[in-house]
Amino acid sequence: MRVLLSTIGSRGDVQPVVALAVELRDRGQQVRLCVPPDFQDWLTGLGFEVVPIGPVLRPTASASGPRVAQATPQQRQAMIEGTVATQFAAVPAAAEGCDVLVAGGARQIAARSVAEQLGIAYVYTSCCPVTLPSPHHAPPPMGPPTAPADNRTQWAEDARRWNDNFGPALNSHRAAAGLAPVTDVRGHIFTDRPWLAADPTLGPWPDPADPTVVRTGAWIAPDDRRLPSELLDFLAAGEAPVYFGFGSMRAPADLARTMITAARALGRRAIVSRGWADLSLLDDEPDCLSVGEVNQQELFVRVAAVVHHGGAGTTTTAALAHAPQVVVPQIYDQRYWGRRIDQLGIGAAHPPVAPTVDSLVTALSSAVRPEVKVRAEETTVRTDGTAIAAQHLLDLIAGS
Repeated sequence: MRVLLSTIGSRGDVQPVVALAVELRDRGQQVRLCVPPDFQDWLTGLGFEVVPIGPVLRPTASASGPRVAQATPQQRQAMIEGTVATQFAAVPAAAEGCDVLVAGGARQIAARSVAEQLGIAYVYTSCCPVTLPSPHHAPPPMGPPTAPADNRTQWAEDARRWNDNFGPALNSHRAAAGLAPVTDVRGHIFTDRPWLAADPTLGPWPDPADPTVVRTGAWIAPDDRRLPSELLDFLAAGEAPVYFGFGSMRAPADLARTMITAARALGRRAIVSRGWADLSLLDDEPDCLSVGEVNQQELFVRVAAVVHHGGAGTTTTAALAHAPQVVVPQIYDQRYWGRRIDQLGIGAAHPPVAPTVDSLVTALSSAVRPEVKVRAEETTVRTDGTAIAAQHLLDLIAGS
């Protein structure tokens, strides 16, 4: 079986498809990845064939990077048309010769049309249940707060936004390819049987009897990288520190100062992940350490708490390590993961605003309570999601 795994997101979107890619390759399948150029060197180094798509994403996390929210309607429309055109240019070549195209995450506007044009199977996957339509929850917020409405009304409005934003560009490219127009863009992309790659404890589908969503569990790749010696020395030099990391997210102003000051106010040491925002330390005091990309699976079992942005991957990795969490959400599904951590009692959800020293002290004080640590230790995260997903793909192709 020849598989194309495609995503156009940041590290949190790419990491799960890499986990599936490793599982499929271990089963003797041929795998190609279509991802942003930021990840090409990493994935090529892992031995995968990579087709880059779109621009480099990392600059969007810097303070001086482009801000989509500040764009005019005309500029946003131009961005949409540009990204759809880019996808229709890159994905067909990436999918050539493949038996199935797996689209990971939202904004995969061209993927299903490409699969349709090539006559190959197509699967849409999400790592968070709240991003898939259900009367049991509302869609994740995509902009300023709107008037309260029931879940079905909010999902209808969400579908309208998909049609308005992406319908014209999608149908223009479909017409050029000789394909019929699409009237429901979101339904076309998600299909009537999407896959949910979320842990059943952390992110359960709200209707256990619903047969329309394939639940595989989270896609987690084992990480056997050793921690850097400097980090090991720091961990050994004192009590377990607090980890602060915001991944590929744009960081709120003065975030590093806020985090370190909050940790010190509680008498805690701190590890600050530089991330795409290139966060830096305040001083050279020995109670703080700056780190780059490291093995989080290995690190998180050795920290007192994990303070992060609420991405699905970081949330799952921290839970897998039984580490208490503080989720400081910014966009999309991150508020959901904060709520889940709070509901499960394995951490604290910070309000969806830029943190202050006082607000972080409050959240951290809650997260490091002994009873929270006990609940985090008792939480079980399944690690067989990639194996389940790989078998589903093999069965899909065998039955086609």
